[in-house]
Amino acid sequence: MAIRHVEPYSDEWLQQPISYVRQVVDQLGAEVTDWWEGPCDPRDATLLLADGGALVWDEESGWRLGGYVAGGPGRHTELSGVRYLGHGLLPRPERVPEALADARAGVGASTAWRPCYRSHRNCRDGFDLALAFYAPLVGA
Repeated sequence: MAIRHVEPYSDEWLQQPISYVRQVVDQLGAEVTDWWEGPCDPRDATLLLADGGALVWDEESGWRLGGYVAGGPGRHTELSGVRYLGHGLLPRPERVPEALADARAGVGASTAWRPCYRSHRNCRDGFDLALAFYAPLVGA
């Protein structure tokens, strides 16, 4: 299989995280009441949770949990009482529910300190190849 790099800031590049986020939404099931894409720089997505909180993913620090304060499609979400889930930038979708439970309990790999796994400015660091793993298979 050939490795194909996506041009930064193209429509395809902006849409890359969606497949990954959708798989996480599927794993969380009814716990997610709504979700949307945020802007870029960094690319992010917000999942509103049934308990009134929100789970936000961004391409620099991964998943974080907090009380939903403000946000919406195309906007960065503002949270209160933030706790980062840990387990890296792209934890496997099936691991996110357990990491969310740990963050709610304040245990495990979760932390109040923001990790910075990468900078969104490093457009050719291989991260987009990791995101491509979650893209739907064409013709499958």
